[in-house]
Amino acid sequence: MAPKKAQSHTAPSAQSASSTPAKSSSKSSGNALDAQEIVLGVWNKYVEKTPQRVKLLDCFMLFLAVVGALQFLYCIIVGNFPFNAFLAGFSACVGQFVLTASLRIQTNPENKKEFETTSPERAFADYVFGSFLLHFFCVNFIN
Repeated sequence: MAPKKAQSHTAPSAQSASSTPAKSSSKSSGNALDAQEIVLGVWNKYVEKTPQRVKLLDCFMLFLAVVGALQFLYCIIVGNFPFNAFLAGFSACVGQFVLTASLRIQTNPENKKEFETTSPERAFADYVFGSFLLHFFCVNFIN
């Protein structure tokens, strides 16, 4: 009986060794498709389940990120002669992005149990107050 057990152990290892190269070659072409399926699945769930208000905040955050990146790129390519103007504009983009991310987190219905004491109206009032304060400092920084 001992020889049968030894044969049964060698047979599967021989099969797995012979099938390993075939799996690895199909894996490299399948990784791109798996990544596409994952991204498409995440996008479809985002479109289906995300409320319209949250999508609007996400669009504004994307706009702020693009504007900040363009300002930084302009500073690198053209120069930063009025450096305080660049810092004020870039700080305004980054600060507004952070404030908007905070508003998004506080008003997202999925986070309702974490922000029970904060109403959406209160979160928006804090957002507006923080925005006024941020832009006041940015405008004063420009001179």
